[in-house]
Amino acid sequence: MRTRVLVCGATGFIGRNIAEYLARRPEYEVVGVYHRRPPIDELNIQWVKGDLTSPGAVESVVRGADIIVQAAATTSGIKDITQRPHIHVTDNVVMNALLFRAAHDLEAKHVVYFSCAVMYQNSSTPLRETDFNPNDDLHPRYFGAGWTKLFGERMCDFYSRLGTTRYTAIRHSNIYGPHDKFDLERSHVFGATVTKVMTAQDGRIKVWGSGEEARDLLYVDDLVDFVQRAIDRQKTPFELLNCGCGKPVSVRNLVQKIVLASGHPLQIEYDMSQPTIATSVSLNCEKAERLLGWRPAIDLDAGITKTIAWWRATQGNAGR
Repeated sequence: MRTRVLVCGATGFIGRNIAEYLARRPEYEVVGVYHRRPPIDELNIQWVKGDLTSPGAVESVVRGADIIVQAAATTSGIKDITQRPHIHVTDNVVMNALLFRAAHDLEAKHVVYFSCAVMYQNSSTPLRETDFNPNDDLHPRYFGAGWTKLFGERMCDFYSRLGTTRYTAIRHSNIYGPHDKFDLERSHVFGATVTKVMTAQDGRIKVWGSGEEARDLLYVDDLVDFVQRAIDRQKTPFELLNCGCGKPVSVRNLVQKIVLASGHPLQIEYDMSQPTIATSVSLNCEKAERLLGWRPAIDLDAGITKTIAWWRATQGNAGR
């Protein structure tokens, strides 16, 4: 009998990459939950429409699932983080609480939850899972999203103590690659930069802020590999694990790399009137390597090349 995997948010960025990968594995029966984005017909996935803020809908989709991958979330880019941070809080807390309770009540075997590195403080060295101090103040612009993620992690730990369901909370860094958001209103720095570079009309692109902030960037295939290893190898009731490249790259350097990989000779301008979060964060992933045998396999230059090739093949070389 095949293992039934429920992928919540299967039409989103991370969820779609995971669902596509698992659907190619003969040992899995993949059920994809979608809400507003339509399902993808060409994938070998059973599609279920569901509002994961509704208790009845959550119980219906979770029933019969062996593994639950919780990739559903309200997400967006820096504009919403700075101007409408509340949209990342309420619905996400409700979804996670309902899913974790249903997984416990219906005795699913394993839940994989995507947290992120938003709670970590600015640091010049890679941070371990234990380097977060709950008595520290989160960055003001990440306060709501950060505590929402931390509450999700605590709920995973809580439910893992009550029954037989295993929980993996993944504190991932900035993920990029195919199926990311590439529209300028909702995208993060990587997707927004690719779109600006590939659609530039006048030989120039504008970057928000000074470009001095630095991010730990991980290609999405490495995250998918992390999830598979957690499913296969985690034996403990609960694990909290970092998942990142392990070194920061400045936005300024990232933009230069994307411009170079695109082959478009562009002048880079920095718009200091736009919001920026001038922090530097990277993740120490030694725990994941020790427990799961995982380490990132795709470096940033290779990941940029892969993503631009995918963009050209699927989005079209608009404006060129």
